[in-house]
Amino acid sequence: MKVIKDSVHDHIAVEGIARELLDTPTVQRLRGIAQLGTVSLVYPSANHTRFEHSLGVYHLACEALEQLGIDGRQATRVEAAALLHDVGHGPFSHNVEGIVHRETGRYHDDVGDLLASGEVAAILENHGLDPAAVAGLVAGKGRFGQLVSGELDVDRMDYLVRDAHHTGVPYGTIDHGRLVRELTFVDGELVLGEGNVQTAESLLVARALMNPTVYNHSAARIAKAMLRCAVEGLIDSGAVEAERVARMDDHDLIVSLRRTDETETFARRLDHRELYKRAVWAEIDDVPGGIIEADHDSIREFEGEIAGEAGVSPDEVIVDVPDRPSMTESTSRVVVNGEIRRLGRQSALVDALRAAQYSQWRLGVYSPPEVRERVGHAAVRTLGLEIDGPLVSETRDGLYATLDQFAE
Repeated sequence: MKVIKDSVHDHIAVEGIARELLDTPTVQRLRGIAQLGTVSLVYPSANHTRFEHSLGVYHLACEALEQLGIDGRQATRVEAAALLHDVGHGPFSHNVEGIVHRETGRYHDDVGDLLASGEVAAILENHGLDPAAVAGLVAGKGRFGQLVSGELDVDRMDYLVRDAHHTGVPYGTIDHGRLVRELTFVDGELVLGEGNVQTAESLLVARALMNPTVYNHSAARIAKAMLRCAVEGLIDSGAVEAERVARMDDHDLIVSLRRTDETETFARRLDHRELYKRAVWAEIDDVPGGIIEADHDSIREFEGEIAGEAGVSPDEVIVDVPDRPSMTESTSRVVVNGEIRRLGRQSALVDALRAAQYSQWRLGVYSPPEVRERVGHAAVRTLGLEIDGPLVSETRDGLYATLDQFAE
């Protein structure tokens, strides 16, 4: 057994298969991957890594297994999956995942290839585990996959508390101890037991508050968009293949960006926090549906058109279109009067939080500050945004569809 002092869960006892997996290169690589990517440019203390998060997920998984009365090989399989659930992450976590998926067809939870051979596979097989079955749990498959990746998974329970702790914001604080204690299986579904509607709501509220203040903070979004453009340039230049990017850590990627002529400027800007600024920050109702649903290639074309009309380099225009608002946590299941119900059906909070999420959605167009005004007006015309008229606020933070101000 190895006991590790953790900033969130205090002491974590790592034993059995997890102890053997812990020091493999596959798991140790996670020490070099920031949990929140570019968020540290907004919250300087948000420098925690995927490694410590994986330890936290393992710890909560062990507690959940004990509470559920699951032991033996099945428990060992879940413990391994919990510790290994993030080994498929590329550098800067989710920040470049979309690029890796477009180029390789894999998301971070597609870990079958990583577990199929080498030291990790040998350890799993020595414990009588099929690496493919463990990879299935990481992807959320089967009854016990719900514990690792699902609406009530221990992954979510750890990262909300951990991200709140390291950013210093109070919004992600949840009673993960109660959440774990109240987990139960009913007809093969992982649910929260009777009397826990508010417990399920706490997950929903925490995520709803963390989204605008941490995960989608405007400056973090700008930095993420700049990093994304830099990585696309790195791959397009032929300097590094996408498969190699997917297995880098943060330090590897930054060094590659600095050493490549096509991406050196973006790397320098990120190093010095010389971020682009918001030329446009538009609400969802002011953006044509065709823009919101546009694919990657179409968005790149929009950027070129905006740059041409504004008379700037294409590298000086970034169009950032978030996915339509969604709320996965609303599908969490709770037992009410002996019946399994989805939280979206039971909780009056869900509709209010959905409305808040909808109102917080913003399309961003970013550029260097010296060309922001030209880019902003060109973007409004090119994208057909409905923000002309008396509601437009042209300030140091760009063109807005409303007079609301958002800290940068």
